[in-house]
Amino acid sequence: MPIFDISGDQLYAVEQRNFALEKDLQTLIEKNLGTVFNCRFVASEFSTGAQHAGRIDTLALSEEDNPVIIEYKKVESSELINQSLFYLHWIQDHKGDFEIAVQRQLGKSVSVDWSDVRVICIAPNYKKYDLHAVQVMGANIELWKYRLFSNDSLYLEEVFHTTKTSTNMPSLSLATNHDGKNPVMVEAGKKAALSRATGVYTFDEHLAGKSTDIQALAQLIREYVLGLDEAIEEVPKKYYVAYKVSQNIVCMEVKSRNIKLFLKLKPSDIPTETAHYRDVTSIGHYGTGDVEFTLGSEADFEPVKTFIQMTYNKVGG
Repeated sequence: MPIFDISGDQLYAVEQRNFALEKDLQTLIEKNLGTVFNCRFVASEFSTGAQHAGRIDTLALSEEDNPVIIEYKKVESSELINQSLFYLHWIQDHKGDFEIAVQRQLGKSVSVDWSDVRVICIAPNYKKYDLHAVQVMGANIELWKYRLFSNDSLYLEEVFHTTKTSTNMPSLSLATNHDGKNPVMVEAGKKAALSRATGVYTFDEHLAGKSTDIQALAQLIREYVLGLDEAIEEVPKKYYVAYKVSQNIVCMEVKSRNIKLFLKLKPSDIPTETAHYRDVTSIGHYGTGDVEFTLGSEADFEPVKTFIQMTYNKVGG
């Protein structure tokens, strides 16, 4: 679908063009990593050493302190995916090199979370064979398509994203003799052991042990956020559940008596005297975002929907 300029009551199609150099695309993304992917820049053209003889286009750190690899192509090319997969395996074997680069760029106090590595490919298009190859490989990789227009607009769309799940993680050897133990507790123990071993968490784990009312409220919030756009992804973490597109929109922390939502908004976006709201800019918390809402019922959640929609719009949904 083309993009149109609006002039009065007339529409004019905006012509597509491309970057003169691949480096121009790379430089633009690197200078706007926070805006596009909410990542912090670590390094450009990062050398993988004489033995591997490669250079990673962009290294970054995600909002959740996970390593990020970004590779670019200004033309359709299978080489992009092959390079990205090579660098994914390289960085997993060279964690120390990445951590040194992070400390040099961002400071020694920054800690890297290796529970996930985010790989982003950016190109104007992908062949169907490449899409299928990435899918069957099961690698944690994102394919983003871009369009550059003559009015200096850049359009980015995620066309494929494979995430880690327990189905493609190594299986655990767990004893099957429960010795009369409660089977529900045994199953919960298995899930907890799997999470510790693989770093993979589930939405249901966050509901475990919570009251029926809190579970129902969490499901309601989940359905609303995911219903905003089919591109929104649910990413359960250890302490919260994130909902994201290119970056987190909402983080949900399910507590025993309430649910805390952290939104990617500025406190100045929230009117004074807004119910159930707190500015947590200077307060430590797990979820990403400086705006916190504490909810105990469906009635509490209803007015917060407006702010969730506002967050979604601001991050480019």
